[in-house]
Parts: sequence; C-alpha cells; structure tokens
Amino acid sequence: MAPNPMKMNTKQSANSSTSTIAASAAASSQEILVRETLRISANLASAPLLQTPSSLTMICCEEIDGRRWKYVAETDASGHFKKNSFRPLSLQSPQAPLDEVLAFVRSYVVPEGFPDSVTPSYVPYMTWRALKHFFGGAMGVFTTQTLLSSVGVSRNRATPGAVAINWILKDGAGRVGKMLFARQGKKFDYDLKQLRFAGDLLMELGAGVELATSAVPHLFLPLACAANVVKNVAAVTSTSTRTPIYKAFAKGENIGDVTAKGECVGNIADLLGTGLSILISKRNPSLVTTFSLLSFGYIVSSYREVKSVVLHTLNCARFSVAVESFLKTGRVPTLQEGNTNENIFSFPWRDKPVVLGSRVKEAFQDPSAYIAIEPLFDREKYIVTYNPLKHKVYAVLKDQAKSDDILKAAFHAHVLFSLLNSNKSKTSSLKESGDLNSNVTHTTADIEACMADTCKIVTNSYGLFKNKAKEQGWTMSESLLNPGRARLYPPDNR
Repeated sequence: MAPNPMKMNTKQSANSSTSTIAASAAASSQEILVRETLRISANLASAPLLQTPSSLTMICCEEIDGRRWKYVAETDASGHFKKNSFRPLSLQSPQAPLDEVLAFVRSYVVPEGFPDSVTPSYVPYMTWRALKHFFGGAMGVFTTQTLLSSVGVSRNRATPGAVAINWILKDGAGRVGKMLFARQGKKFDYDLKQLRFAGDLLMELGAGVELATSAVPHLFLPLACAANVVKNVAAVTSTSTRTPIYKAFAKGENIGDVTAKGECVGNIADLLGTGLSILISKRNPSLVTTFSLLSFGYIVSSYREVKSVVLHTLNCARFSVAVESFLKTGRVPTLQEGNTNENIFSFPWRDKPVVLGSRVKEAFQDPSAYIAIEPLFDREKYIVTYNPLKHKVYAVLKDQAKSDDILKAAFHAHVLFSLLNSNKSKTSSLKESGDLNSNVTHTTADIEACMADTCKIVTNSYGLFKNKAKEQGWTMSESLLNPGRARLYPPDNR
C-alpha cells in the first residue's frame, strides 16, 4: 500500500519546525552564555583587588596621584615571610592607553599638582602664550627664507665667505643692541607688562624689516643689522620679565616647575607653527598677505597674554586705576579688576600726567608759585603741584621722605589730577573729560584752591585707601612707583 503523501508532508513540517526551534534555542543559549561571560569578565577586570589570598599578608597601603596600591608579602607554613615576596598590588584596573598618553603629555605641559599648584590666571596665560609662539614660529620660517634669499645663498650670487661675514655682522649688531638695552634695570620689575608687550611689538617690527630685505637685497647688511638689534632688544624684555610673571602664577616654592612647563609649552607651539609654515611656504604664498595675517595673530595673542597676567603689586598704571576707582566709588578694585583695567600700551611721545620725585624746575614755572604752595605742605615730606604750561601734576619729595611718604605723595598727586580733570570738565563741555592737554588754563588761584581741597581729602582718605588696598590683596611699595632721585632739602642743612 502506497504511503500517504499528506502524512509524509506533515511529518516533514513537524521535523522542520522542531529543528528550527531547537536551533533558535541553542543560539539564544549561546548568546546568553557569551553575554554572561563578557559581563563576568568585565566585572573581574574592573573590580579592585581588595581580596588578599590567605597565603599573602597585607603590610601597608600607598597612594600616588589618586591611584592606590597595597603592599603584601607571602608567608610559609610556619608564618614567616618568604624571601623576595614583598610586592605591591594595584587596587584599580590598568589605565586605558589614551589616559596613559594624556598623563604623559600632562607631565610635560602643566606643573605638578595642577590646578591647585598655580593661580587661576595660569591657564589663559599659557593658552595665549602658546598661540603667540605658534604665530612666531610660523613667521620665523618666512623671515629666515627671505634673509637667505637676500644675502645671496639661494641663487649663489655671493661667495660663501661674503655670506658668512654678512651673517656674523648681523648677529654681532644684535648682541650690541641687547647689551645697550639691559641698562633699563628696574623697569623690568615694575612695568614688566608694558615692557613685555612693547618687546613683542619690536619683535614684529624686526620681522618686518627682515622681510623688507627681499625688496632691496643690496641693502641687506644695514637692514638685517637693524632688524637684529630690534629683535634682540625684544629678546631682552622677554627674558627679563619671564621670571616675575611665572612667580605670579606659582603657589608655594614651585616657580622652577612653572617656568619649565611654560617654556615647554612655548617650544611645542613654536615647533607646530614652524612645521605648518614649512608646508605653506612650499606653495609660494603672498609674502605681504602672510606677514599681515601672522603679525595680526601674534600681536593679538601677545596682548591677550599680557592682559591675562594678574599681579599683586601696585605700579604706576595699577596705582592710578586703584586711586581713580577709590575716588569715584569709595572702593579699591580687586586684583582681577585692577589688572584688567591697567593700560599696558601708550605711545612713546605721550608723557605721563603724574610725575613722582621730579626736580623743582620741572614742577614750578616761577618762584611765586612755589612760595604760595609750599606752606600747605609744612607737615608733609613732599610738595604736590600742577604746572599749567606742561599740563602735568608733579610731586616733589623732601629728603626726609620715607616709603609711606612717597606712597602718600603719589596718592595726593593722583587726587589733584582727578580734581583738576573734574573742574575742567565742568568749565568746558567742548573738551574731552579727563584730558589735561587742552586749552583750558588754570590760574594760580585755581591751583591754590585745588591744593587746599586735596589736602583735606588726602588727610581724611589716605589711611582708608591703604587699608582697603590691603584687604584686596594689593602690595604697595614706593620702589614699584619708580620715583625720581631728586630730593628737596632745607638750605641750612648743608
């Protein structure tokens, strides 16, 4: 009898369904098994090694930069420690490769204990410093290429001996300029931010003169010498102001570490800028356009770099900001406010409106003015006056003047300057407020009246100003104000 086809198909379908279900169940079981295996492995890998085998004895624990170890030693059956069994066991899982790379880089670019080992202004300063060195490194490629082309190396227009002599003369002129500028002395201590930015401007000026040699190669030697003198002067300002700036960032005795890491950041950025500039130079870009862009980036970065420095000392610029804020609002600005509002650039031909420690012939235009004002300062160790011909406030110091007397004279001079500006703004609305260099004149009677008012203001407010400045963390010293060396003494003393 022939088999029934319907029954055979039914059996085949059943067998097929059974096989499919079995395969699915097996695959699901395998997937669950793999997942559980991975989970257990991950837990074992990430779990700290807290358990110590019975044959090991924990001796002590240790921590380095947040990572912990425990020291164990193996014992024998008698309970004695086995020889060479003392070893550390990590309580954390091994660091990821990326974390190890970041830790390695961090050891070169940030001081130990960062960020607690430096002030908050360290990060913005180093950021802008890196950008400045990046643009400076890029500029160096183009200036060097231009100098070599101008001196005749690239086209063999000069003998090697002549090229070497020109290059040596150029470097020698730069060293002479470096020695001459070193006589600035203490200016590197009290006006370091102003000198630092001026030095960076000189550096770009020198780079521009070097690039100009490509237009007039026959003037290579004088132009290259002038450029090298300017750039070496800039190098002196950078070197001389580096330590005081790094000292402002250091917390504790880590100025060496801060300096080393800061220089490393600058070198890394310089190398990156050099590498990028080499790639760009192969395309022969426009020299003027490239110089303009790189110079703009360099100057902006330099300005922001200097502005980010927060110093605790009151030099002339920050002292002026502090006194002005005190007279207007009754409060002394914070360290951050005072440094932010400090003027770090002024044109060389613009004289300072307040002169401390001046000579008598500069402060007084005639003897009657001195005789009229001198009695107001009988009890003081200074004399403050305003010269209408020079539009300046002068503070003449007496030979008995001490540190606090010089600070008081500077405070008094700024009070007089502010009061004269206020009176003049009321007198002439057509002139800009705060500009003494105008046609509005002050008579002797006006000056004497202002003197009398300022004496009362200073007597009542100088002590309060000093206390509030100290509360804000400011450090005041007469040496930071750079007083002149002239002193007034009575005729009968000598």
